[in-house]
This record gives sequence, C-alpha cells and structure tokens, in this order.
Amino acid sequence: MQIRIDDLEGGDVLLLLEEHLADMYAVSPPESVHALDVVALKDPAITFFSAWQGEQLQGCVAIKELDNKHAEIKSMRTTASARNKGVASGLLQHTLDICNQRGYEKVSLETGSMDYFLPARRLYEKFGFSYCDPFASYQPDPLSAFMTLELSR
Repeated sequence: MQIRIDDLEGGDVLLLLEEHLADMYAVSPPESVHALDVVALKDPAITFFSAWQGEQLQGCVAIKELDNKHAEIKSMRTTASARNKGVASGLLQHTLDICNQRGYEKVSLETGSMDYFLPARRLYEKFGFSYCDPFASYQPDPLSAFMTLELSR
C-alpha cells in the first residue's frame, strides 16, 4: 500500500469523502457531525493523505495541526473493499509516524460514541489512545468520544 499526500482533486478521493460525510450525517444529528468537507480539508493547517494499492484507492486520513505540539486526526476512512484488510491500521500507523516526525507530543481525535463507531474506537484503543475531555474547540457532546495519545520521542 502506498500512502501519499493528496491534493483532493481526484474523483475517487472526492467520492470517498462524499460517502464519509453522507454516512456521518446518516448516523448523527448535524450538530454532532465534525467531519470536514473538501474545502475545509484544504486548510493549510491540514495535510491530507490517500492510500492506494496500485490504481485502487484504499482509504484516507488527515492530520490537522492544532499547535506545534498537538495534532488532530481527521477524515479517517477506508473504502468498502478495503475494510478488514489492515488498511485502517496502516493509515493510522502512518499518521502516528508523521506526527512523531513533525515533533508533536500529542495526537487527539473525535469520533462517535454510538455502536456504529465501535470498530473505530477499538482500533484507536489498540494503538494506545485513551478517552479524554473535549479538546481544541470541541464542546461536550454525548454523541462524541474524544481520544488522545501521548507520543514518545
């Protein structure tokens, strides 16, 4: 699997992000959806990555710099054909490697608290993330789970 910085211009990636947003709005009320659209993902504080197996898109993830010591994981998604094949683990490991290279001390994320998001929460727990209070501009929300990981240097 090749993971590369993506310019958010390719059709496959745009379709995956549209699917991601549609799913988030299907399972959560609008005020509890924190997924970013393509315009927001092009913010200079965000680096967006896509994962490929040959010409086949496997998934995506983004890193948002909150400050020079703290990053946030955004838009983690795998394609339907890539699920349960280690793609999400590969994307998450790549993200953590990049965060370590950039010198971040902590990486955090927001995901849903409902059963739909249980596989995601289990993946993050497997990588050592623990539950935390809301961070950055997030507010408490019973439909959100906030997680963080202290990075080792």
